[in-house]
Amino acid sequence: MIISFGDRETEKIWNGVVSKKLPGEIQNTARRKLRMINNSIDINDLKIPPANRLEKLKGNLGDFYNIRINNQWRIIFKWEKGSALHVQIIDYH
Repeated sequence: MIISFGDRETEKIWNGVVSKKLPGEIQNTARRKLRMINNSIDINDLKIPPANRLEKLKGNLGDFYNIRINNQWRIIFKWEKGSALHVQIIDYH
């Protein structure tokens, strides 16, 4: 379950509101991926489909995981006790 968002734009996408700050072509896919995160009970649930490419981040974002929206955009989040926190869509490049 998603407990909190890292920014307003990601929360807008979750709520079905078009974001003017994020590319229009990623918003439907991002919303679908956010639903996957929300419906996951275990972090390993996000390994399916393999295109999510679930990975634990390193460095400054070492507490975060990410899944891919596409080659450029990711959804990052912390995972604690079966819930996602600080969920945010970021430009990875």
